[in-house]
Amino acid sequence: MYMAYGYPQVIPLEQGQYPTSQKIIYLKLINRLLLVVSPLHLELWSSSQHRVRLGSYKRDADSLQREGENVHAVWSPDTKLIAVLTSSLFLHIFKVQFTERKIQLGGKQPSDLFLATITRVLSEQVPFAENDLAVSNIVSDNKHMLLGLSDGSLYSISWKGEFYGVFGLDSSQHNENEVATLSHSPVNFTASGEDDSTFASNNNVSKKAAIAQLEFCVSMRLLLVLYSDGQLVSCSVSKKGLKAGESIKPEKKLGNGDAVCTSVAGDQLILAVGTRRGVVELYDFADSGLLIRTISLYDWGYTMEDTGFVSCIEWTPDNSAFAVGWKLRGLTVWSVSGCRLMSTIRQIGLSSASSPVVKTNQDCKYEPLMGGTSLMQWDEYGYRLYAIEEGSLERILAFSFGKCCLSRGVSGMTYVRQVIYGEDRLLVVQSEETDELKMLHLNLPVSYISHNWPVQHVAASKDGMYLAVAGLHGLILYDIRLKKWRVFGDISQEQKIQCEGLLWLGKIVVVCNYIDSSNMYELLFYPRYHLDQSSLLCRKSLLAKPMVMDVYEDYILVTYRPFDVHIFHVKLSGELTPSSSPDLQLSTVRELSIMTAKSHPAAMRFIPDQIPRDSALDNHISSSSNLLAREPARCLILRTNGELSLLDLDDGRERELTNSVELFWVTCGLSEEKTNLIEDVSWLDYGYRGMQVWYPSPGVDSFKQEDFLQLDPDLEFDREVYPLGLLPNAGVVVGVSQRMSFSACTEFPCFEPTPQAQTILHCLLRHLLQRDKSEEALRLAKISAEKPHFSHCLEWLLFTVFDAEISRQNVNKNQISVQKQNVSLLEKTCDLIRNFPEYLDVVVNVARKTDGRHWADLFTAAGRSTELFEDCFQRRWYRTAACYILVIAKLEGPAVSQYCALRLLQATLDESLYELAGELVRFLLRSGRDFEQSSTDSEKLSPRFLGYFLFRSSFSRSSLDKSTSFKDQSAHIASVKNILENHASYLMSGKELSKLVAFVKGTQFDLVLQMGTLQSRLDAEFLLAHMCSVKFKEWIVVLATLLRRSEVLFDLFRHDMRLWKAYSMTLQSHPAFAEYHDLLDDLEKKLSPTANSEDK
Repeated sequence: MYMAYGYPQVIPLEQGQYPTSQKIIYLKLINRLLLVVSPLHLELWSSSQHRVRLGSYKRDADSLQREGENVHAVWSPDTKLIAVLTSSLFLHIFKVQFTERKIQLGGKQPSDLFLATITRVLSEQVPFAENDLAVSNIVSDNKHMLLGLSDGSLYSISWKGEFYGVFGLDSSQHNENEVATLSHSPVNFTASGEDDSTFASNNNVSKKAAIAQLEFCVSMRLLLVLYSDGQLVSCSVSKKGLKAGESIKPEKKLGNGDAVCTSVAGDQLILAVGTRRGVVELYDFADSGLLIRTISLYDWGYTMEDTGFVSCIEWTPDNSAFAVGWKLRGLTVWSVSGCRLMSTIRQIGLSSASSPVVKTNQDCKYEPLMGGTSLMQWDEYGYRLYAIEEGSLERILAFSFGKCCLSRGVSGMTYVRQVIYGEDRLLVVQSEETDELKMLHLNLPVSYISHNWPVQHVAASKDGMYLAVAGLHGLILYDIRLKKWRVFGDISQEQKIQCEGLLWLGKIVVVCNYIDSSNMYELLFYPRYHLDQSSLLCRKSLLAKPMVMDVYEDYILVTYRPFDVHIFHVKLSGELTPSSSPDLQLSTVRELSIMTAKSHPAAMRFIPDQIPRDSALDNHISSSSNLLAREPARCLILRTNGELSLLDLDDGRERELTNSVELFWVTCGLSEEKTNLIEDVSWLDYGYRGMQVWYPSPGVDSFKQEDFLQLDPDLEFDREVYPLGLLPNAGVVVGVSQRMSFSACTEFPCFEPTPQAQTILHCLLRHLLQRDKSEEALRLAKISAEKPHFSHCLEWLLFTVFDAEISRQNVNKNQISVQKQNVSLLEKTCDLIRNFPEYLDVVVNVARKTDGRHWADLFTAAGRSTELFEDCFQRRWYRTAACYILVIAKLEGPAVSQYCALRLLQATLDESLYELAGELVRFLLRSGRDFEQSSTDSEKLSPRFLGYFLFRSSFSRSSLDKSTSFKDQSAHIASVKNILENHASYLMSGKELSKLVAFVKGTQFDLVLQMGTLQSRLDAEFLLAHMCSVKFKEWIVVLATLLRRSEVLFDLFRHDMRLWKAYSMTLQSHPAFAEYHDLLDDLEKKLSPTANSEDK
């Protein structure tokens, strides 16, 4: 897993005269050296801790005019020679030599960097120059170079400048599955006059398509030939190398005929093919070139019109991820499973209806590689990705990456502590029992990392409280609680250790050390309280370089190539304290040599028995006489091709479980805490399917493959979130995703890895219920009750069980037994959740998320809706009770729901929950079918406007009945009206005017305001002020008229002339309002200029 962090760094390049070609032609990194070739010059940079220009070579004007600009280049694998081909087809070979002059970077100690000189040793025109052929690119091994030509031929040249001639593929016999043999031909060319741009666009080659790209993988002895028509041919290369045609044998065609670039992962045996469609296709070389999956930005709203076709692909050094650059915009880093780890393209949002369009605006100003990506290179550790923007000659962008190689190699990694490590720092996820996860940047001590750059191995202790970190030499320890580092006191001892792997054995750190002088490997055991030779507990020599290692309690697993497994038992005598003299002995208890044709293991982990037993590691490693009973008899194997299998250490049998796995965590038997929520899980794995949880089978053979229960899709992670580990006490999986922060003072955004949590509690509970372990499920739920998101977990549990029942009912309508079983599981789920106060909320929330046609099945198991409503009502959980009203209307009928709603309405009014009361009023009026919603248009006043002016007591109450919007006085509507009127009278009599405003606003009640209620002008002023604050226009008009506040009316009417016209007509048309005609005349004079301007 690779995740970008920090700001991209800029490496400036030298600028000469203006070249014809506006692009860097070659970028390559070998052995901490970065070579950049431009059309006019060459530059050699260091790519170590300090990025420094070590040397350069500039071509003079005469050479450029006579021989043309640089167009192609290749660097020999030993970094001693550089070959450059010019536009006039002159071959230049340069020699790289390092001087004895060290570069002083500051500080007391000199650096390890030396200045380099680049000299030209050969300049000769290639023999085919007169044939006017174009060259695609150049690949090489230690002795020879190979050029792809525009007539479909290949040309071989030695690094000594010897021209071996041309040979080509005979394409006349091509078919879908095989390729004809390679034919050797004399140097006889036909002019074609094609250039580089022809390769990318020419889809109709009359005789033979031009070669567009060559890709050579030394480890696989594989040559890929990509033609301009999109055809891709794989060729095997013999040990003779690239010298002649007989050593290169075509094997088969690959791809869909629209390939534009390729890149091979030699360790994983995966081919990545970039296409004209802007997508990347992954092919499995171990399975006859079968298409694994396609990866693109389509799901993020970007199409080929936005990004262009794929311009380049680069795999990380460990082949676990790859970077993709597009011709028109940006680059993205993906994991093999298709998780998007990093992207320079800003995410606009997945909800947009159309594909985002590239616009020149402020948002895109700070986006790196906005003009597209032409070249990319990872450094040898995967800590930096160097990229060059399309059409750029001025600079190289360097993106910093942290990585987390979980379950890989010889360094242990606990799932409890999630750590991403960069070249000089650790990025540690902090949980601290809060909902929010944070990422802590932990810089390594300068005194250590300056001499031992970069970080190469990181291991966390079992409890996650201690970290062991190893650089080029030695190691250091970090105490997370005390926030202190522990280092070797003697630097000479530190420099003697070349760490190849780290493990934690209780309070002991185990170092796999490489002895350079004897080319041997050994295990060193240091107590965590003291890093010194005097405290070394044991030194164990190994037979060879270990391929993978693991530890469980007092057992250590070491595996050598090809597949030899050795298991050691550790016995510690004495207390592991600074004041005592402990003695540690290592004995071999098991050796296996397994013959297999499968790929090499990438990780192996012990599988402990899931029978509860006392911990073997509390203060130190305990000694026990019953060793065989505790020795793990099985282990999980993750192979480099992603295959996950189970190995029986007793008989050596291996059982394949699944494939396409990137990482896994063994969780059973590894936690000593009582609050561990995942103890019943055997292990978890992650791949392109998402997260999978594996449980022990209840059968006789607890590890029989077909009896395993894998997780349904509930744990499918977001494809932008990559899982790092687990928090067993919280029952969550911790992942990390990319975020970008932008600043006006920086050119580029800052990449910020952000931790995210996803719960698995609902999956564990469902698993226990499926196995009739209701008591265990209840115990697990009670442990989790105080954890964050517990209510959400219960809701998700009930929803998944209920949704699965609905789906099975639709598929198996005639299978009564299946239906009964599903209902039983639903009932058990409800019985479990009923033990917690969240039950009432959970049930109704699940009901609201499902189709009402299935509510009867849900409430058959959960209980009658009226009973659940009554329970909420008695607990005064009125908001939850209100959610049950619709369910009651559906299941029990409208009469019952109206009765419950009326009871709830009265209770909410008593508690001053006016917004909730308003929702209940609207429900009651809708259910009565006689409610006519009043118009809210501002061009007219509602009929109830007249009722607001019934100030004198001489007007009868029947006037309200005629003017109200409740047209039909049915029983329940009359009850609603009565409840509201009584509450309004109560508020007015008690002078609770602020509550009166909230009541009217929330319920939209047609209140009749009688003058006798407002016993003072101060009350009316107070009420008017509140109505103005909530912008209740009708009430503002009424109260301002009562108080003759013409300035308030003027301010209201001058912004709404339609309201003024309605107001004027109302007061003029009714004799009862004659006393306000003077107010009307005053307003008319003030508003006449405004009315005249609108008429114009």
